[in-house]
Amino acid sequence: MLVLRRGLSLTAFRRPVREACPREKAKQIMRPDDANVAGNVHGGTILKMIEEAGVIISTRHCNSQNGERCVAVLARVERTDFLSPMCIGEVAHVSAEITYTSKHSVEVQVNVMSENILTGTKKLTNKATLWYVPLSLKNVDKVLEVPPVVYSRQEQEEEGRRRYEAQKLERMQTKWRNGDITQPILNPEPNTVSYSQSSLIHLVGPSDCTLHGFVHGGVTMKLMDEVAGIVAARHCKTNIVTASVDAINFHDKIRKGCVITISGRMTFTSNKSMEIEVLVDADPVVDNSQERYRAASAFFTYVSLSQDGRSLPVPQLVPETEDEKKRFEEGKGRYLQMKAKRQGQAEPQP
Repeated sequence: MLVLRRGLSLTAFRRPVREACPREKAKQIMRPDDANVAGNVHGGTILKMIEEAGVIISTRHCNSQNGERCVAVLARVERTDFLSPMCIGEVAHVSAEITYTSKHSVEVQVNVMSENILTGTKKLTNKATLWYVPLSLKNVDKVLEVPPVVYSRQEQEEEGRRRYEAQKLERMQTKWRNGDITQPILNPEPNTVSYSQSSLIHLVGPSDCTLHGFVHGGVTMKLMDEVAGIVAARHCKTNIVTASVDAINFHDKIRKGCVITISGRMTFTSNKSMEIEVLVDADPVVDNSQERYRAASAFFTYVSLSQDGRSLPVPQLVPETEDEKKRFEEGKGRYLQMKAKRQGQAEPQP
């Protein structure tokens, strides 16, 4: 469980309506069930902590005015890089800040630091940007308006508006791009897409959900990372860790009682990394009026590590079908684009 810390009295939880950039902090010690057999904390565990901090601060902000009560629901997570691995016994420090509000959405930026409590050493492990929308408690299909925040500089609001428009456009494009599903193949050859593709079927229970009957975004992300990790491990048969996650788009809510299928397939490999596409489909088995639908989608990037934590070469993926070859080229394009961006950021400034 995350422990909220403010260093303030209980009355501090009653935030002013238009406070500039509200912030929250939390911490959690990493335990064996949070990590893989090598002691590296699962990326999904960290994503779940990030989302918990985000939903707390955004829900609190959206209820800061007198009006219809609501709960903030995760709509999107921007690309998230895992800058440094976290290990069992370390303490995760999670800080969240609201950085922009539109009429119906909240942008939250979250930083995660790991602390070795024996030495006191701290390091940045993650930086993430999440988008939430407030849904009415009376009618969870109704999106409410978000109280505005006060910006310290005019540029902050303008930059936030640009980020909002960009993510809104990409969410719409991604929703229609992910209509396909993975199909099992008998006796696939090693290093092919079929050989490592994996699926997890999960019945959504009360412990997965908010008090209002739909799944926490962090629960979904944790399951997505679990499936992606299985795909990566099957492909290279070594210790693997999450390196980054491209934008995670939540296309629709998942309600209690649904059966969800989380499917993962390899799309691209470079010399030392592998990209896995993860799709989440929901089947409302207790509601005959609704058909199976796509609930979320994302691309996860994993790296292979030796026992001493060094990066290992990744077996090259062998695409067989035309669709697999197309997805491979698309993955290669994303890889080269991100590589160029990192190299540009690494160049010394004049």
